[in-house]
Amino acid sequence: MNRKSQVIGVLGGMGTYATIHLFRQYAEVFPAEREWERPRIMIDNRCTMPSRVRAALYGEDREQLISEMSDSVSHLIKSGCDRILLACNTAHLFLSDLYDRVPEAKEKIVDIIEVCTDGLREDGVNEVFLLASEGTIASGIYQEACGVRGIRCEAPKEKEFARLRACIEAVKRNRYSDDVRIMFSELVNRGSTCVLGCTELPVLYEKYFDLCSDTRAYDPVLMALTRIRDEYNEVYL
Repeated sequence: MNRKSQVIGVLGGMGTYATIHLFRQYAEVFPAEREWERPRIMIDNRCTMPSRVRAALYGEDREQLISEMSDSVSHLIKSGCDRILLACNTAHLFLSDLYDRVPEAKEKIVDIIEVCTDGLREDGVNEVFLLASEGTIASGIYQEACGVRGIRCEAPKEKEFARLRACIEAVKRNRYSDDVRIMFSELVNRGSTCVLGCTELPVLYEKYFDLCSDTRAYDPVLMALTRIRDEYNEVYL
C-alpha cells in the first residue's frame, strides 16, 4: 500500500466552516510538491443532521442523529476510507451507539478526544482549560479522559455557556464582531494551556491569534490529522 491508495474520510458539516478549516489543515499536514502525492480525502458535509448539543443535553432527535451519523460513516467505509474523522467534538458522545450500528467503524474512526488527551500526557501537561460546546463540557467526556491520564481539566461554568455559544455560532454563520473577539480572547486566555474542544474554536484562535499568543492551544482535529500522517509515514514510506 502506498499513499495513493490511502483514503481519509471526514464526516463534516458540523458546521461547514469548521469543515473547510479541516480541509485546509489536511493540505498543510500532508505537504506535497505534486498534488497526487497527498492521500485521497472524502468529505461528507452532512450539514442537515440534527444538533449534537441538543441531542446530548435534551435527547432531542437523538435517534435521528445517530442514524444519520451511522449512515454517513457506513458510506465512507464502503467508499474505501481507511481512517475516518468526525469533525465535531460533541459527536463523539454518540460513538458507542454508532459502533453498535456500524461495528467495523471502531477500527476506522480516529477519536480526536483520545488523540488530544494522549498528546497532552505526552507533552507533560498537568492542567488544562477546556473550551467546548456546552454539550461537550456538561458530558464530562474531556474531563474524564484527562482524569485517567493524570491531567486536571477545568472548564467554563454554566453561566458562561452563552458566551461560548456566541463564539461558536459566529464561526458557523461566518459573522464576527468586536464582542466575539473580546469574549473569545477572555476565555482562551483563562489558562496557560487550552484545549480547543469544538471544531469552530480553532478558526477563532487563528483569527484572533494576536490576542491569544500567550496561551498554548491544542486543536484535537489537527492532532488527529497529524497522527494519521505519522501512522502512514511510519508504515508505508
